[in-house]
Amino acid sequence: MLSNKRVESKNNKFLKVYTEKEDINQYWFSEETISFIIKQLEKNVLDMDYKIAFVSCPSIFFSCSPEIQEKSTLFDFDDRFPKRNKNAVKFDFNDFSDLSGDYLNKFDFIVIDPPYITEKVWTLYSNFIKLIAKYDSTNTLIISKIITCSISENKEMLQILLDLKLKKYQPSIPHLVYQYNFFSNYDDEELDNHNPEIPID
Repeated sequence: MLSNKRVESKNNKFLKVYTEKEDINQYWFSEETISFIIKQLEKNVLDMDYKIAFVSCPSIFFSCSPEIQEKSTLFDFDDRFPKRNKNAVKFDFNDFSDLSGDYLNKFDFIVIDPPYITEKVWTLYSNFIKLIAKYDSTNTLIISKIITCSISENKEMLQILLDLKLKKYQPSIPHLVYQYNFFSNYDDEELDNHNPEIPID
């Protein structure tokens, strides 16, 4: 039988309150990795009218400041979260047709953490991202900044799907059995550093 686990935390209220749901392959980032991702948002979203999409990453959304949450939307399958915040909406990556119209070409920054690493799932997620992202004047090139994580073996697939590039920085996900890497479509020197949480082989 699957058990729901809690990620240890000193200061993060979300991690102290919410356990992971293993039956939906739900795993939280560590407190330090959450802080790293939030810093990426704060550094790379400078426009006062920015909109951020958090896709299947509630631990990031609920760890952000109220100001960021107010300008953002969390898309997540877990029914616990729409009850807690008006900007959290139910999201099923298998069928999001009822959501796409309301959020078309809306977001300046997109954070993604799919529950699975397969090409099938990633293709569905990328289809959703392409709907909610902003584009250049030719309507062909995504200009929204995107950050996500997956196994390094998905490097070629993620570049084809969303033009994402593998980064050196690796997130800490305490209860995940394999190691993820970050991928993004923008450059940031901190993404090219080593995460001190991760042991060096």
